Amino acid sequence: MQATNGEFYGATNCGGRYSQGVVFSLDMGLRPFVKTVPASGPVGRPVNILGYGLTGSTTVTFNGTPAAFTVRAGTWITATVPAGATTGPVRVTTPNGTLTSNVNFQVTQKSQQQ
Repeated sequence: MQATNGEFYGATNCGGRYSQGVVFSLDMGLRPFVKTVPASGPVGRPVNILGYGLTGSTTVTFNGTPAAFTVRAGTWITATVPAGATTGPVRVTTPNGTLTSNVNFQVTQKSQQQ
């Protein structure tokens, strides 16, 4: 699996010091990114944004539209899908640069049941 730091992680079921498997990482030089959970939702919905180095973040945008957000931890932000947002990337500006989602966030309509 690829973590939001850009590295790939995996595990084996055998090998290692006690022949019980090993956990390994592979750095292919890919850039860090953020991931939204869920990957879609309507305006007004809270969304979790996962990544690394999020402490001190100054902006969160949904396809360029600024969103209200709270940094919960260095790896977790909660944001609300803002009015006017459209389907596209989520970007988080951190003290070390801008992180972009690896998958576009899909802005949906509210269901009739909500």
